[in-house]
Amino acid sequence: MEKLKLFGLIGESLKHSFSERYFKQKFVKENLTTCDYRNFELDSVDEFPKLIQLFPELQAVNVTMPYKEKILKYIDVLDEQAEKIGSVNVVVIKRYDKKTVLKGYNTDAYGIEVTLLNTLKSSINNALVLGTGGAAKAVVYVLEKFGINYQLVSRKNNNSVKYLYQDLSNRVLNEHNLIINTTPLGMFPNVNSAPDIQYKYLGKEHILIDLIYNPSLTKFLKQGKEMGATVVNGQEMLTSQAEKSWEIFCSA
Repeated sequence: MEKLKLFGLIGESLKHSFSERYFKQKFVKENLTTCDYRNFELDSVDEFPKLIQLFPELQAVNVTMPYKEKILKYIDVLDEQAEKIGSVNVVVIKRYDKKTVLKGYNTDAYGIEVTLLNTLKSSINNALVLGTGGAAKAVVYVLEKFGINYQLVSRKNNNSVKYLYQDLSNRVLNEHNLIINTTPLGMFPNVNSAPDIQYKYLGKEHILIDLIYNPSLTKFLKQGKEMGATVVNGQEMLTSQAEKSWEIFCSA
């Protein structure tokens, strides 16, 4: 009898996550009877090594916030793209007689690239990236690949940040017609929160992309849509990166 192949998602709060439902449905649809997928909520990324020991059948995991960067200290081998981005959302677990080797990948960039290719119908010169976490790093990687100038926006000042939210004047927003939210603001169940920008200065020349998929229309997107902006949620990105993750699970 073939052994169970277990896959999973690690993160801090996973009650409303997409991955477990998506992969379980995939396994049923494709008759992958020896595969299973589970959520593993960790209070700290430092619980990850113990998780690997507890579940010897665990083959690979997806990684979600806030651990996409924190997981790096446990990765033995980084895929070239993940190394350039500095963020990992897929970890493949290779078990040998006397050691376990963890290899890290980033499929967020692939999902973002698919979304941008299907969204950008005309040339975009400048973008604002809201947030500075692991997802933002993947967005920046893709924007650089597309040759789109970008500026990071954060609540706190640091060397990589050009603007704080209070700096986003009418002029700044008019100069940046692509705005991508990589923060968790507006994610279920906190649906009444949104990045603190002056939505009144947005118009039909703007494209707003939110990496959040639940709800499908976040407050960020809703306010942009009311001003005539094109809005896109994170569903396509999520589905694309999940399929790319599965390719890695199967081939690594």
